[in-house]
Parts: sequence; C-alpha cells; structure tokens
Amino acid sequence: MNKPLVNIIDLSFQELQRELELLDEPSFRAKQIHQWLFSHQAKSFEEMTTLSRPLRQKLAESFSISHPELVDHLESTLESGENLTEKVLLKLPDNELVETVLIPAENRLTACLSSQAGCAFQCTFCATGQMGLHRNLTAGEITGQVYALNAIASAKNPERKITNIVFMGMGEPLMNYDNVIESIETLSTRNYSSTVSQKKITISTVGVIPQIRKLATSGLKTKLAVSLHAAEQQKRESLMPVAAHLYPLKELGKSLAEYSAATSMPVTIVYMLLKGINDSPEDAKMLVRFAHGFLCKINLIDYNSIINIRFKPVNSSSREMFLRHLIDSGLHVTIRKSYGTTINAACGQLATTGMKESQ
Repeated sequence: MNKPLVNIIDLSFQELQRELELLDEPSFRAKQIHQWLFSHQAKSFEEMTTLSRPLRQKLAESFSISHPELVDHLESTLESGENLTEKVLLKLPDNELVETVLIPAENRLTACLSSQAGCAFQCTFCATGQMGLHRNLTAGEITGQVYALNAIASAKNPERKITNIVFMGMGEPLMNYDNVIESIETLSTRNYSSTVSQKKITISTVGVIPQIRKLATSGLKTKLAVSLHAAEQQKRESLMPVAAHLYPLKELGKSLAEYSAATSMPVTIVYMLLKGINDSPEDAKMLVRFAHGFLCKINLIDYNSIINIRFKPVNSSSREMFLRHLIDSGLHVTIRKSYGTTINAACGQLATTGMKESQ
C-alpha cells in the first residue's frame, strides 16, 4: 500500500525549503511555491505556471495539496437585516472539524481563528473545553480559515477583506506555539494577497507562562490577551482548573509584568462576569490589585449561555458597579459586546457539534 503524500500546506516555510533541497531544487523556489499556496491558494501544482513543468511534476509526485473544506455556514443578523456575525464549520484533511468566525464591525472585519481541534484546558464555562483536545492545527490549516472567511466576505462585497485577526477560537494558541507563529508570519509578512498587520493580530491565552515569556522576546508586534476571570487563586482554580493549577496567579502576574516591560505593550486582561461567582466588590478589588502590577487594560465580557453549563450572566447593575470600581481605581476598561450568540459563535461557545441542527 502506497504511503499517503504529505500535504504541502502543512509544511512550514523552512521545511518547504529543506524539502526542495532534497529534490535538488534551489531554496528560493520555496518563496514561489509559498506564494502560489498562500496568496493564490492553488489547488493543484499544474496551476503554478511560474514553475517549470519538471518541477511541477516532482512536486506532484512528492506532495498533495489539501485545503480546509467548507462544511457549513451560519449567519446571525440584526433586526435591520444588517449582517452581524458568521460562523463557518471547516473539515480538515483527516476529517477533524473546526469552527471559525467572521465578525464585521465599523471600519474593520475580524477573523476569530481556531488553533486546535478541541482544547485540553477544560475551563468550566467553555464549550470547547468539554470536547477535550483532539490535535493541534498545522499552520496551513490556521491560514486556511482566513482564506475561507475572506472568500465568504468577498462573495458579498469584493472590496471587503479581513483587517483584524484574533486567536480566540477553539483551542489554546500558546500550546500550538510554533504553528501559530508560522501562520502569523504567513498572514502578516509572507506572500499573502491580503496581508494583515501584526499590530492587528491578537493572541489570546489562558496564561501559558513559558510561551508568554517566549513571545515577549520573539520580536512579533502582535497583541496579547489573557483570560483571567478571577484574580484569586482558589476561585480561578474552580473556574479554570487546569490553567490555574499549572500557571498560578502570582507567577502569571510576574510573567505579564515581564512581557509588558519587554514589549512596551499593554496586556489585555479578559474577565468574564459570572453572576454570583466573580462579580462582587471584593472580586473587583482583587482584580484591581492584580492589574496594577503591569501595563494592561481590562476587557469585561458577559457570559454566553452554553448548553449543560450552569452559569448565568450578571445583571446590568452588578456590571455597572464592577466597571465603576475598576475605572475609579485608574484602570483602562472596555466592555466587549458578544456577537453571534444566536448561532453559538460567541466567546466560549465554539464546539463543532450540532452546528447544522442549530439552523
């Protein structure tokens, strides 16, 4: 039985260069091939007309080309009919499924990308965490989500292209560090037809300390967001048992201070308000103490209901009290509106299951 061909989009740029050297081809060909794959999104080697026919034949004998396949597409709309959020279900070559989200807003179009199929961190408020971790996505599978979303956006308006990227979909980006960084390099600097500035890319993490420190010295200009949700160790362990145990608050705070000092950029602290859990005046005071240790801004978000997970969003008066305490303490605070709740596309709701049934 013949061994399956390696999917060429799964190779990093450096791996592609090495493979070409093994084929007795100059390494600069990697740039041409990379451009065909990631700018033109070629589906066959025959499309790569700037390459010689013998090279195209060698590539076809050694590799396959397989991009993520669109399985389903849901739209959420406002009463006015204005498009709000779109969720896309993609099938990967091994039949794993991932969800990715397109979030339009004034003057920007944001892609919310998944970095893993499932997640190992088991956060109690997150549907993805209930799936468990299936596997990491390759860099090509990550960039493929952007191409799928851009195709959907341009079908409605050829002038619309993704302007911002957030790694806030399925999975923990910093546990797939190399592939996430490789995808950012492709999307921001390499041969990409719709380059997105690194300053408009945000990596969201539960607080993976070794990779936060690695990111601080990487030279990337991306933004960092940390899902905190409680500024007291035991409470955080009850909400985020794996992350809080592996990366205690005291050590996390030190790493974030190091990050902001090294990069001169603020860290975004994401705090989901849960009724009766982390919304008290004392919770607000503890968050203030934690946040005063480094350059940051606070992003308050409401809980998005998830089947079989028993939390409730806070009421408006509790949210206002919490917000006021943070602002009066001198913190920079924003309230992030959740988009796509009606199609389970909001923060914490991605899980790949039951997408078709939710229509």
